[in-house]
Amino acid sequence: MNPSARSKYLPLAATVSLFAAMALLGSVRYDGFFSAQVFLNLLIDNAFLVVVAVGMTFVILTGGIDLSVGSVVALTTMVSAALVEHHGWSPLATIPLVLAMGTVFGGAMGFLIERFRLQPFIVTLAGMFLARGLCYLISIDSVSITNEAYAGLAQLRLPLGGGASLSLGAVIAIAVLAVAVFVAHGTPFGRTVYAIGGSETSARLMGLPVRRTLIGVYALSGLCSALAGVLFTFYMLSGYGLHAVGLELDAIAAVVIGGTLLSGGVGYVAGTLFGVLMLGIIQTLIAFDGTLSSWWTRIVVGALLFVFCLLQRFFTAGRRRR
Repeated sequence: MNPSARSKYLPLAATVSLFAAMALLGSVRYDGFFSAQVFLNLLIDNAFLVVVAVGMTFVILTGGIDLSVGSVVALTTMVSAALVEHHGWSPLATIPLVLAMGTVFGGAMGFLIERFRLQPFIVTLAGMFLARGLCYLISIDSVSITNEAYAGLAQLRLPLGGGASLSLGAVIAIAVLAVAVFVAHGTPFGRTVYAIGGSETSARLMGLPVRRTLIGVYALSGLCSALAGVLFTFYMLSGYGLHAVGLELDAIAAVVIGGTLLSGGVGYVAGTLFGVLMLGIIQTLIAFDGTLSSWWTRIVVGALLFVFCLLQRFFTAGRRRR
């Protein structure tokens, strides 16, 4: 493997190594930490974040950003709760509707960004305010979901033996991740995403479908956000306008810690999973310690982001020298 290829894997290798070190630290210091269910709980508790971060990865790979994802998750929970509880809709009708809603919402932002050459930060910031505001048009209070079908879906578990199991949300998150890895690395759409992140001008000159792909990545992010909203609804069994506040920042952090460059063109969907697991294991270590405030999670994540931003800077500087 040449030096350029090795350096490309450096951020991801650092993430995986740090995750392994934290897992080892927890196993040595805390009784009961080294168990299958503890590690599966990292995925179960963060399934919705995995799905959101997968969509965010595609956006960041193009050099863009999507600040609306947390608000779309909240809007999905509110629409789902209102339709099921107030209008008697079944989950079979509600879930496809909210998935379509998220896809259209994201696609509309992508169209504005591509067609009018607007900055993704501003467009998705507007989308964040719009989606969050729509939540409060539905209800200013939390709407509990008492529908038996929703409760049943929320309680579904996949037994893995030895007392370990996975929730439906975690299974869906794994499936989304697997499909996303294939799309990113095995389809023309994925190759175009990487090409746009490398140089949008060059991608256009090569005749690649830049317009369609840019709209597509934001539509995909909207779809992933809506699906994460469905999983969040299973997790909380309620809709609320204050659900998922700050989730967009967690998703961006997971993508960056997972080795994707904010400048676009370099990164791995699988790395995003390790970014999410890193956030999860930090929370778990703090919970096992029992003496630290939950705010230490933010402090540690902030420090990690500084480190990974520096790694990205060294990486991009090395690429320019070569």
